[in-house]
Amino acid sequence: MMNLSSLPELDRRRTQVAIENMLEKYRIFKTVTFEAKEAGTTYSYTERFHGPTHKITDQTAAIAAHNVDVPAARRAFCSAIDSVVERLDTREQQLVRERYMRRDETYDYTVYNHVFDPPVSKDTYVKIRSKAFYKMALALTDLGLISLHSLLTNRQPGAEAEMQHTDMYK
Repeated sequence: MMNLSSLPELDRRRTQVAIENMLEKYRIFKTVTFEAKEAGTTYSYTERFHGPTHKITDQTAAIAAHNVDVPAARRAFCSAIDSVVERLDTREQQLVRERYMRRDETYDYTVYNHVFDPPVSKDTYVKIRSKAFYKMALALTDLGLISLHSLLTNRQPGAEAEMQHTDMYK
């Protein structure tokens, strides 16, 4: 159990990768339209050599549920990300929105040289981004979208070495 008086120490690289993945998913959901599924109108005969399964399938209902649930889940995800970003400091918001949430992809150097007014150094930019990602990781953990355990710096030391060892043989 985590002590409420101290904030967890997160691995900066793992946190950055996790948050960037979430923001990439956000960008995709915002820019790529959802393609609704359609029911097939012709059923083909399939010979079955076993007894009745007593299983009722309704392809149309399953497709209708999919066509409603998937866009709703996408909207809920985007809304959660928007709400987390709104709670960041002004410069952190500006960095996240300009670098990660815009339709067209922007590069880090463009943000710290041209978007920030006055421009900031690369080191200052990295500090702002790290603080923003730390806050976002904690907020997304509260929403159940990220596992905090996977981002902690003091994870089981043997777990990563063991994962790398098993990956070597794949």
